[in-house]
Amino acid sequence: MQPLSGIRVLDWTIWQFGPMSTVMLADLGAEVIKIEQKGVGDPGRGLVRIRGIPTDLPGGRNYYFESCNRHKKGIALDLKMPGAREVVYRLVSNSDVFVQNFRPGVAERLGLDYATLSGHNPRLIYASASGWGSRGPESQEPAFDYLGLARSGIMFAAGEPDMPPLGLTGGISDQMGAIMLAHGVVLAVLSRERYGIGQEVHVSHLGSMMALQGLSVAAMCLLGKEFPRQARDRAWNPLWNHYRCRDGRWLALAHLQPDRYWADFCRAVGRPELAADPRFATALDREQHAAEVVAILDGIFMKRTAQQWVRFLKERGDFIVTPVNSIADLLDDPQVVENQYIQEHDHPDMGRVRAVGPPVELSATPGQVAFPAPHLGEHTEQVLREVGGYTAEEMEALKRQGVI
Repeated sequence: MQPLSGIRVLDWTIWQFGPMSTVMLADLGAEVIKIEQKGVGDPGRGLVRIRGIPTDLPGGRNYYFESCNRHKKGIALDLKMPGAREVVYRLVSNSDVFVQNFRPGVAERLGLDYATLSGHNPRLIYASASGWGSRGPESQEPAFDYLGLARSGIMFAAGEPDMPPLGLTGGISDQMGAIMLAHGVVLAVLSRERYGIGQEVHVSHLGSMMALQGLSVAAMCLLGKEFPRQARDRAWNPLWNHYRCRDGRWLALAHLQPDRYWADFCRAVGRPELAADPRFATALDREQHAAEVVAILDGIFMKRTAQQWVRFLKERGDFIVTPVNSIADLLDDPQVVENQYIQEHDHPDMGRVRAVGPPVELSATPGQVAFPAPHLGEHTEQVLREVGGYTAEEMEALKRQGVI
């Protein structure tokens, strides 16, 4: 039993933004049917390298497509043919949600827009992803993840003061958009169950990335000020900073009330005199002498490894501290393992594999990772038979016409 069991989603999406949103729905029990163009498929299937790293996996699969499309059934249609649209209409009549992230105007040209599909199912939830929102002078413009980062302001939030705008890896704008799109779909499904209505859901890179930076945007709205980037070696609060340790790894401190911890911290690290130094007595004093404090702490933290410092500080007080992980460190992090943020499942081509699990813990109806991404058109006949009610004769006719 999962929270979205019984909800059927038609996924006409490509790349990451749309596909990851439906992965999140599938992880929570929705039946997701991915619709791809016959003979071509999602262009994510053809992404062979990312930042110089090959994406190929056993069985002719690739990491990018696999990550963005697990749990789904896959069908392939020639959507340029009228017969293919009729197939979609039959599937829509027996589905709950339709998700698409094509450039504005494509769905309308193919007869797969909300106005058309809701005519076949008035209770349909129709979810769209875009770069810039459903309205405005650029609403029809295309966008990819990198433009979402650029337009949202986050490239000037990351990094240090003198750096140029800083790109972030991992499709952060796509991923945040996917989270918000899945959130919107669940809200619309809940509304339909309460009020009996279908509706459109629209999520953009721009809006999603602004939501991600809510506190920063609110500062500009309410204070008229923009949070500046912080230089590590001149951190305003030296106890809200990160430090390199003897083993080359970094340690992060997060004391939002530094005066509460400063004297105890100085004693714990064997430098009690720092607490009495008038340059460092209060948070404001330490801010005014930030470079001096950080330089002293840099020297202190080089005396032990990061893990040694974590144990040392936790044994000596209620300090808020953790090592700074790389992505490589995450998979075997005890907290990641214990909370099943990474889950294992059996893959038909790769055996036992690990994948990112649902981040939301539900005690009675948990999500799970269990199935691989589909090969192009792998479930076409099964879906048409079970969802569309097609007979063997009808499917043969569709094959002859080149629809499937």
